[in-house]
Amino acid sequence: MTANGHRRDGWLFATLAAVTVVTAIVSSLGAPLVPSIAADHGVSLATAQWALTSTLIAAAAATPALGRWGSGRLRRPVVLSGLGVVLLGCLLAAVAEQVSGMGVLIAGRALQGVGLAIPPLALAVARDAWSGERLVSRLSLLSVATVAGAGLGYPVAGVLAEVSGVAGAYLAGAAMVTIALALGWRHLPHDAEGEPQAVDLWGVGLVGLGLVGALLAVSQGSAWGWTSAPVLGLAGGGVALLLWWGARSIRLTRRGRQPLVDLVLAARPALLRIHLFTVMIATAMYTLLTLVVLLVRGNGDAGWGLDRGATSAGLVLVPYALLSIAGSRVALRIARRSGPRVLLPLGGAVFASSLVLLALAHGTFWQALVVMAIGGIGSGFTFSSLPMLMVPHVPRSETGSALGFNQLMRYTGFAIGSAITIALVEAYGGDEAAFRWTALTLAALCLASAVAVTTGGSERVSRQRT
Repeated sequence: MTANGHRRDGWLFATLAAVTVVTAIVSSLGAPLVPSIAADHGVSLATAQWALTSTLIAAAAATPALGRWGSGRLRRPVVLSGLGVVLLGCLLAAVAEQVSGMGVLIAGRALQGVGLAIPPLALAVARDAWSGERLVSRLSLLSVATVAGAGLGYPVAGVLAEVSGVAGAYLAGAAMVTIALALGWRHLPHDAEGEPQAVDLWGVGLVGLGLVGALLAVSQGSAWGWTSAPVLGLAGGGVALLLWWGARSIRLTRRGRQPLVDLVLAARPALLRIHLFTVMIATAMYTLLTLVVLLVRGNGDAGWGLDRGATSAGLVLVPYALLSIAGSRVALRIARRSGPRVLLPLGGAVFASSLVLLALAHGTFWQALVVMAIGGIGSGFTFSSLPMLMVPHVPRSETGSALGFNQLMRYTGFAIGSAITIALVEAYGGDEAAFRWTALTLAALCLASAVAVTTGGSERVSRQRT
């Protein structure tokens, strides 16, 4: 390779790394800031939590859509357009307090959720640009960069919120996205081959609106009344939209057309168990993150809370991000020795233990750090093992569709966990016992999912080379 070739190669990798790290950092400008957002905008924690929930719902709908649009020659414009949407979202969130409040901030955070759909496209660019050992090395580094970016983003968000307020945190996010966008404009390749796949826009809308309706009903049930007309209407409407999406997707598949995701494939028994496990463990994961942030920021008036600032709320999430990476490495070694089937039940049990520990010991900051470290190990075990468990059950030509649906389930679980945490605490009474029972409820969910996935069968299909 010539000197110019080396420079182009280095700039391309730096660009892809910047895109993955920056989108991860921006996505993390939610969890540590929720209490600050509630205070700045004068809203309840349940309402402020939508600054996180909206991001995850948008990611659930946008990930399969951008994956299809960016599957061929439109990959570069899709990545650049996605970064532009994230930039707009950061600017909207930054001016929300001066403009018209929470609605603008939630809309901005939803636009930022599009950024979570961009890292898979960065990996696709890497697969086109490199091969052999260089490809393996760079894919590994880019995958780690996503987790490391989130781990870096949590304390950065906390520090920025304390120094320059919530608006300052989002303006800093806008500056980082601008740099990534400039690098992408300059260095992303123009010559990707293949035609983009069709995108089921009706499916995107139905998934997004259905999740918003159902989760808004759950998050506001205590405030509005669980039997009130708005809650029942939102819940019924949200479920109806999701059922409509499911029936429509199956109908499109049977007619030979492309839905947003292939539900017929996802319903195969072996895959269905994994997808359901993914939803449950992802729900528990975001419940853990939300509970720990609320614990760190809480002033103790409800009988629990450490009364610390936004910086501490960001720092407490770092062990989770770092130990997720370590857990994924340990999981690979366990899989080589004992097979991958032990990883999901083991990961579910480890994650459940972190929630049990949180319920029993939550009086000091170091206890919260230990809880997050254990949760990170459980997360690393589970999420790193999902692809290796799914691949044997689908033909090679359908692997992308199966993994895409699992990603949708992951973000859906994240959104559910974000929305239900405060609702559960309030439903249990809001005091320390309520905090404890919320953690134990999700621990039971983890254990139940671990048992369910352990009792599943082991059917496989031929890995056709088509």
